[in-house]
Amino acid sequence: MQLHVIDHPLVAHKLTVLRNVNTDSPTFRRLADELVTLLAYEATRGVRVESHEIMTPVSRTTGVRLSSPKPLVVPILRAGLGMLDGMTRLIPTAEVGFLGMIRDEETLQASTYANRLPEDLSGRQVFLLDPMLATGGTLAAAITFAFDRGATDVIAICLLAAPEGVAAVERRFGPEAPVTIVVAGMDERLNDHGYIVPGLGDAGDRLYGVV
Repeated sequence: MQLHVIDHPLVAHKLTVLRNVNTDSPTFRRLADELVTLLAYEATRGVRVESHEIMTPVSRTTGVRLSSPKPLVVPILRAGLGMLDGMTRLIPTAEVGFLGMIRDEETLQASTYANRLPEDLSGRQVFLLDPMLATGGTLAAAITFAFDRGATDVIAICLLAAPEGVAAVERRFGPEAPVTIVVAGMDERLNDHGYIVPGLGDAGDRLYGVV
């Protein structure tokens, strides 16, 4: 497993505004979208490509294009939806699936309530989108879901992570697992309710309001 914490002043700036309790939902959504595009640039560094011959206005040359099967982008509902546009803006030809997961607020265990994914993910690079890597239960369950369907390379993009969550994912899959986690910031810890500290609150509520 690999962990990449993005060290870039624009990432840090946008993350600071996201954290601010006074940032309203429209601004939060816009900044999250911009931030995900910056994270996606790093997360797609290892995206699979193949040679592709084209004709320019001057001569013939060989470049690259995304190889088949296409990457699969999977937002984890509901908060992950707020990251989808920022990701597909960078790789618009990727396919999109959806995975609905909910965390029990008492046990902190994640369960799947909906999915819209191909039955066979053999050979696919899967990009999971989830704003918060807190206890690690939701992300670990999503990674397991992808592996069970044959995925061989899973990249998770998160806005924030807690050390406990990263450690939980690594314990679950081991240091050699084909899992990469890309985050904008690594925070201090979890509180007694499983929230990241200092964090930014409930990402779904910040994006869409309390429902």
